[in-house]
Amino acid sequence: MAPVGQKIEIGAPKPSWLKTKATFAPSYVRVKNALRSNRLHSVCEEANCPNIRECFSHGTATFMILGNICTRGCRFCDVIKGRPLGYDLDEPRRMAEGVAALGLQQVVITSVNRDDLPDGGSWVFAETIRQLRARDSRVRIEVLIPDFDGNFDALEAVLEARPDVLNHNVETVPRLYPSVRPRAKLDRSLEILRRSAARSDPPIVKSGIMAGVGETWDELLDCMRQIVRTGCQILTIGQYLAPSATHLPVDRYYPPAEFERLARAGEAMGFAHVESGPLVRSSYHAFDQVSKMQEKSLRDAEHHSDQQSPVLQWPAST
Repeated sequence: MAPVGQKIEIGAPKPSWLKTKATFAPSYVRVKNALRSNRLHSVCEEANCPNIRECFSHGTATFMILGNICTRGCRFCDVIKGRPLGYDLDEPRRMAEGVAALGLQQVVITSVNRDDLPDGGSWVFAETIRQLRARDSRVRIEVLIPDFDGNFDALEAVLEARPDVLNHNVETVPRLYPSVRPRAKLDRSLEILRRSAARSDPPIVKSGIMAGVGETWDELLDCMRQIVRTGCQILTIGQYLAPSATHLPVDRYYPPAEFERLARAGEAMGFAHVESGPLVRSSYHAFDQVSKMQEKSLRDAEHHSDQQSPVLQWPAST
């Protein structure tokens, strides 16, 4: 029997497994100050992420480039919607300085959608990668990219800059696209993953989906199958939490045991690693996800040593 989660009644409190403890370590203030002094944005703040206190307290953040105003109106997202005013060509340099100030060796970069720009902002993504590498060739970089409105030349520009991890979220099941992310297209998102994985020098390819926006269990599994067929290696699955009463309402809460079932199902489908849990977000512990994938790959290679199973490695960044 397929799990169905806990159906939500209006005004019902969140279940216990979604409650987090507020912690404010010295690193929390240091991260906030570094963002302010370099005039940088973080998706942690702009999207009201439930893990912000933990991540900032560990000295990490997911940086958001291309401003803080998104040209789309996805109903699940808390980022400001509107018409952006240009973009900052100096942002890549300031990003590199901010990362250096924090002493980070692993960086996650995302952005708002910039459908107002011919390249969707891909130059800023690529230049940010180049600036980070120029300061420290050892830095590991994950980019969480938009769909660039179907401009695959823009995707290629980002891939040519050689990120270590290319992440693009599918977000939800096909049936719910019109109500959840109306300006996006599932086929377009799958093609981004497919093209990224098919390169001769591919990055680690990653995607993510939400649970609890109205999908069925079978729809979730079918969506996961579509994603893994693109060559995507890492999948994240987390509970959708409505940022406010004006956003898409939560349909149901999935308990931790059901997220564990989804992880097992995904790895049985062929994902190298599935990070699945109520508070999992695409960028949450991003490089731990890669480490888990590599550890699993090593175990599989040892178990099948007579079959010469490939071991997944970091892409060469230079």
